[in-house]
Amino acid sequence: MLFANGNAQIIISSSLNEAINKAIEKNSSIKNKELEIEKINLQKKGVWNKYIPTVEASGLYTYYDNKLTIDAGPVTVPVVNLTLFEGKQTFDNYGNIFNGSVMAKTILFSGMQIPNGAKALEQKAKGAEYLKESEKDIIIKEVINTFDQLTLLNEVEKLLNDSDKRLQTETKRVSKAIEQGLAVPYDRDKIKLASLELNSKKIELEGKRKLVYRKIHYLTDYTDSEINNVKHDLLPYRITEEKLSPENKQEIKALESFKLANEYMLKKEKGTYLPTLGAFGGMTYSSLFDANTTTPVIPGLNKPLNLEINEMTISPNWMIGAAMKWEVFTGFERKHKIHEAKINIEQVQNQIDDTKEKLELLLENNYVNYTVLNQKIEIVTQQEKIADNNLVLAIKQYKEGLINISERLEAENDSYKASVNKINILIEQRMSAIETITVTGELAQHLSKLN
Repeated sequence: MLFANGNAQIIISSSLNEAINKAIEKNSSIKNKELEIEKINLQKKGVWNKYIPTVEASGLYTYYDNKLTIDAGPVTVPVVNLTLFEGKQTFDNYGNIFNGSVMAKTILFSGMQIPNGAKALEQKAKGAEYLKESEKDIIIKEVINTFDQLTLLNEVEKLLNDSDKRLQTETKRVSKAIEQGLAVPYDRDKIKLASLELNSKKIELEGKRKLVYRKIHYLTDYTDSEINNVKHDLLPYRITEEKLSPENKQEIKALESFKLANEYMLKKEKGTYLPTLGAFGGMTYSSLFDANTTTPVIPGLNKPLNLEINEMTISPNWMIGAAMKWEVFTGFERKHKIHEAKINIEQVQNQIDDTKEKLELLLENNYVNYTVLNQKIEIVTQQEKIADNNLVLAIKQYKEGLINISERLEAENDSYKASVNKINILIEQRMSAIETITVTGELAQHLSKLN
């Protein structure tokens, strides 16, 4: 049995490799995963940026007009023996206030919430990257399988054309024999019927070919001429007897990254038990201007006083300091979030364990199917040889009048079926080999280009 050379390799032509790369480049699902990874990385930067000081500038103008009522103990002014603030006193006030500031704030210590949150997002991005690589394996398989189907149709077309040529030769021979009285029109009609069946198969084949071309165009954006220029041979793929394992499967690596991300999230939530420390610094400008306060009637003076302030300004007022925030009790919200984070870790671990078991079972199933198809290839190869030999013998026997036209056409049909069956089994074997390697997560590494 002929196998593609290589050590557990998927041998492809350079032109097919280009088609695969084009399909990966075009695939919208991969593009969206790349954008999702970009979003996660931006979120991670946003978390780390919390350490970068923020600078705020503000300005506030206020006009006030109010009444101030004071009920304080009386105050006696010595010398003049004047009593002030006896009973409730009401003051009329109005004025203008302007306040401006430029302040910088930064976090000094976040209870490890910032670094743990950033590390959680980093692991989430890694998991998304693994899922993107898994998507590539699906595309590789789909492109190879689609070109396999196109090659199958091309091979079937050759078989149909060969059968058609043989039947045309038989038609000419039978027509001449009928003229000489050595054959009956029934033989010619049977051959004509077989030719019509071949034409029907050709029409069906063209319909399938259009669909395959359309699918390849969808996958790669290739034109028909570019598709025709792709070199693609149907050879069985060989998988060596080396130990196959699903440990490197991208889905498992992704789940392990997601589990690690949840572990960092658990650490982040635990960090809420610690205080948050920050620092601030900046300058403020405050000014009270065009202000006036009118007092009640002052005893002894028998008139109110107008206390006017043209301007009272504090500038520049430099400030620097530190602040601490410690949420001692949050109504059990923190406890519930920590519990939720632990549940998330347990859920992902369950997924990892279940996925590993399923992948091991799938790997074993695929490899058994692969070995069975290898044996089938040997069988169908022998069947094809026997059917071809029977066809050659049937043609000779029919010419000599040893068999009837039905037996001759039956041999033709058996040869066609055996050849098509061999190609289908070969394609199944190739797909089984690809699926087996895909479960190991190493399909891209096993691709080997032929010049």
